[in-house]
Amino acid sequence: MIENIILILLGVLAASSMIVKMKPEAKDLIDKIVPIQGWLGLVGFVLGIYYTVISLISGHFSIVYIAITLLMAALGLLMGFGLISKYMLSKNEEAMAKGEAIRSKLATFQIPLGIAGIVVGILSILKIL
Repeated sequence: MIENIILILLGVLAASSMIVKMKPEAKDLIDKIVPIQGWLGLVGFVLGIYYTVISLISGHFSIVYIAITLLMAALGLLMGFGLISKYMLSKNEEAMAKGEAIRSKLATFQIPLGIAGIVVGILSILKIL
């Protein structure tokens, strides 16, 4: 359940520009979670990678579940890249460059990934996925 809430929050942060454009009054709510964006992203990235690896190793997974965990990892990387690079990649320049390359490729899909995160998180909470 907590991973679904994290996924929704990451989705809201990723799609915040579109959300605020459609509903300007949402800006106040989004501004309340912006201060924890980096930590939320770091947690989402780590959980997304962890759940993906554990699912693949155990052999008990579905394509939908793997897609959800990879979505969480992608949104986590986008929203928490500053902290991820500081704590995980800073000792290796090559890893830092690869991380930045992945982040820049994902950034072009930030809003669609954010919308997907919101939708998938809500559907997972409702037990539809």
